[in-house]
Amino acid sequence: MNEAFIAALKEIVKEKGISEELLFTTIEDALVAAYKKNYAGPTTSAQNVKVSINRDNGEIRVYSQKVVVEDVYDPVTEISIEEAKAISPRYDLDDIVDLEVTPKNFGRVAAQLAKGVVTQRIREAERNAIYNELKELEYDIITGTVLRKDKNNVFINLGRIETTIGPNEQIPGEEYKFNEKIKLYVVEVKNGSKGAQITVSRSHPGLVKRLFELEVPEIYNGVVEIKSISREAGSRSKIAVHSNDENVDPMGACVGPKGARVQKIVDELKGEKIDIIKWSKNPEEFIAAALSPAKVLEVTADEETKSAKVIVDDNQLSLAIGKEGQNVRLAAKLTNWKIDIKSKSQAEALEENPDIDEAVEE
Repeated sequence: MNEAFIAALKEIVKEKGISEELLFTTIEDALVAAYKKNYAGPTTSAQNVKVSINRDNGEIRVYSQKVVVEDVYDPVTEISIEEAKAISPRYDLDDIVDLEVTPKNFGRVAAQLAKGVVTQRIREAERNAIYNELKELEYDIITGTVLRKDKNNVFINLGRIETTIGPNEQIPGEEYKFNEKIKLYVVEVKNGSKGAQITVSRSHPGLVKRLFELEVPEIYNGVVEIKSISREAGSRSKIAVHSNDENVDPMGACVGPKGARVQKIVDELKGEKIDIIKWSKNPEEFIAAALSPAKVLEVTADEETKSAKVIVDDNQLSLAIGKEGQNVRLAAKLTNWKIDIKSKSQAEALEENPDIDEAVEE
């Protein structure tokens, strides 16, 4: 190895964003193994060889390391205090003495070996660098470019690696166009045998949460807080928000001037409807709000069973329940309460004849 090789090595390190010291240390370890295999003799052992590479000029030196002792029992690993002092007066008992044993042609062997080691370590270190970079994005948003759709998977370019959106992580009915840039929620990042493996999603509720954090400064700086989210991807989401400042309207902050903020999120989600709900620590108020856009007349909540009975006007019943039960289902997920909805006339009939409800349940 020479100065030109070291300069090239450092350039590679800079380009790939890997640790220079890690690379040199790995080459040194590999050279120790090469020395033991090809050159080690009766004056060295498997435990007492060190290789040092000058980080500036590439000069390589091999040392046999010996422990300074009073009486030598193993001349391969030990050196007497008298011999050590003869080398340098600074040595004392239990110190390590480095005795140079560099073979004449070791530089040529080292250069060949180093090239292979560098290639392998660069691959490994680059994979680790990508993993560490992506690990920091876990549970966050990342932007990817659509490459193609193959059967049920959508292939995405994330810059340094590719990944796929599995069928369960796609928004139902969403079309993925070649070269289109889309935002993805990072569900998990793992370091596998082939490097970083990243699971991304377009259907995860976390995507909605992160999109609001990007678009609403009040959420990003903590003035407005997202308390809960429920989502049926591609159709509807409900998000419950609370303001930590009485002068800031949490719903208004999320909607934005002329609806601009929420509209950006709706556009990103290809038209998915979003209900923004004002959170309340009072479960009856929260449940009533969660059933929006329906107007609720009365809520009776049972803290023990985490169940609530809700009464709405007759003309609000279908709206409160929603198409195929979606509105009440999302409200139940948002509040974490079981919700039973009845119209006003149903509730009145039940009051007059309680057996009606029992008969229905049977």
